[in-house]
Amino acid sequence: MNLMEIDTVSLSADDSSVVIIDQTLLPGKIELLNLVSSKDIWDAIYHLKVRGAPAIGICAAIGMYVLSRSYDHENLNHFVEQFMADMSYLDSARPTAVNLSWALKQMGDVVINYQQTNVDNVDNLVNKLKEKATYLKNQDIHVCKTIGEYGLTLIKPGDGILTHCNAGKLATIKYGTATAPIYAAHERGYNLKVFCDETRPLLQGARLTAFELTESGVDTTLICDNMSAMVMKKGWIDAVFVGCDRVAANGDTANKIGTSVVATVAKQYNVPMYICAPTSTIDMDTACGDDIVIEERKAEEITDMWYTSKMSHKDVKVYNPAFDITDHSLIAGIITEYGIARPPYNESLNKIIKEKENARK
Repeated sequence: MNLMEIDTVSLSADDSSVVIIDQTLLPGKIELLNLVSSKDIWDAIYHLKVRGAPAIGICAAIGMYVLSRSYDHENLNHFVEQFMADMSYLDSARPTAVNLSWALKQMGDVVINYQQTNVDNVDNLVNKLKEKATYLKNQDIHVCKTIGEYGLTLIKPGDGILTHCNAGKLATIKYGTATAPIYAAHERGYNLKVFCDETRPLLQGARLTAFELTESGVDTTLICDNMSAMVMKKGWIDAVFVGCDRVAANGDTANKIGTSVVATVAKQYNVPMYICAPTSTIDMDTACGDDIVIEERKAEEITDMWYTSKMSHKDVKVYNPAFDITDHSLIAGIITEYGIARPPYNESLNKIIKEKENARK
C-alpha cells in the first residue's frame, strides 16, 4: 500500500463510513479504518488517528453526511435535532483547531438553510450534505496546492528548510500546508534539504513528516526539538515552514507545542518563519493568541507512550499542553490560498478574508 496514493480522509464506496489512515500506527504500519458511528469519529479525532486541522475538519464533514444517512428521514425537525446533537458532540473532540468547528458549521448551515425552506424532503437534504462534504474535500486539495505555489516564491533551489510537527499530506487530504511548498519545489528539481523536528510529545515530525517526505524522495534529516538552534547557527536553514491550527486576527498562531520555540530561535538567527494556513484556519473573531483555548493531553503521552516501562518517577507531576502560541512579531508571513499576509496582520488578514468573500459572490 503506497501512502502517498491514498487520500488521508475519504468516503467509502458505499457511503456507509468515513475511511481514514490510522496515523497512530505510522510509520510501522499503513492501515485504513472505517468510521461508522459518531463515537467512532469522535474517538478517531480525539485519539489522533486522524489529525491535522484540515484533515479533522474534512473527517467531521464527511462524518456528518455518513451519520445523516441513519437519522429519521420521515420527520425533518427530528432529523435536525439528531444532526445538531452529533455536530455538537464531534465539535468537542478537539478545541484548539478551528477547522473542526468551521467544517461542522459548513455542514450545519446546509441543514439550517434547508429547514428554513419548509421542504420536508429529508432524502434531498442528505444528498446536499454529501455534495457539501465532497466540495469541502476537493477544496482542501485545491487550497493546499495553491499554498504550495505561493510558498515556492519564498525559496530557491538548494535551500535548507526546517519544519515542526506534521503539516504534510497526512494533516490534509493531499500536499499538506507547510509541506506543500516542499513538494512543489521537489517536483521542479529544487533539491531542498529539509530538517524535521521530532516534535514531542507525540513525535509527529519523526513518525509522520520524516516518513512521508522520505517516501517522496525529499532529502530529509530528522533532528530532536532542542537541535533547531544548532542547525540554524550552522547556516543550514534558509526558511522555516510550519502549519497551524488557528490564526488570530492579530496574526498570533496556535500550532503544535514547540513551534514558538522554533520561531524565537529563527528570529535570533535571522531565518524567516512562515505559517502556512488555509483561510479556514483564520479566526477573525479571536483577537489574539491569549484568547485561543489550548488543549491539554494525558501525562502518559510523555511518561509512558514511547517506552517499554514508565520512564519517569511515578509521582512526578506532568504538564502536557498540545499547542503553544507563536507571537505575530516572530512571523515573517502567513501563506494562504489567497496570497501571503504580511505585518501588520490585522490589516493583511482582513484584506485576505474580504478577497475570499468577494471571490464567492
